[in-house]
Amino acid sequence: MIISFEGIDGCGKSTQIALLTDELKRHNKKAVVLREPGGNNISEKIRELLLDNKNSSMRSETELLLYIASRTQLVRDEIRKMLEDNFIVILDRFADSTTAYQGYGRGLDLEIIGQLNHFATDMGKYMPDITFFLDIPVETAFSRMMSRGEEINRMESSDKDFFERVRNGFIIISENEPERVFRMDAIQSKEKVFEQLKKILKSRNII
Repeated sequence: MIISFEGIDGCGKSTQIALLTDELKRHNKKAVVLREPGGNNISEKIRELLLDNKNSSMRSETELLLYIASRTQLVRDEIRKMLEDNFIVILDRFADSTTAYQGYGRGLDLEIIGQLNHFATDMGKYMPDITFFLDIPVETAFSRMMSRGEEINRMESSDKDFFERVRNGFIIISENEPERVFRMDAIQSKEKVFEQLKKILKSRNII
């Protein structure tokens, strides 16, 4: 079972992932959390390249291929092994982020991105079973990011128009795949969001 969390930066993915991990443990489920880009040694090095503000001249095509490289490594070295060991794999971002950020956000060819995602996920064998899209307005996301008091990375430093396109991309993905992608109003309290999340998991007999 693969469960992914998606949304623009500041949507509350980390909070919901922590709540879900604790809930799964209470139900005696084995779970592991992996982040993208990252998740193992090679993919973490790729993450450093992607998020480093010094790499502001990185081309969109290079960015896309680095995300795909990171995902390819993660799937084959970590996700496949964890699933074989009967873990529930929880992903902080995955293929949908590439479609939303590099496709809708950067304007790269969606068909090519689809093909690359298919390859990176071992010909589609390791796509999420359930995806939670935590949706918030861009203004709210920017406010949350600023309130954290942390340094803004290269991806987070993109302008609001970019994030509007990304958010719209996630909305389109959720509309195209309603059986897999659940759009959730993340402007609500974390407790309300998690209650809705649990209802979906219960309906699928996961908890």
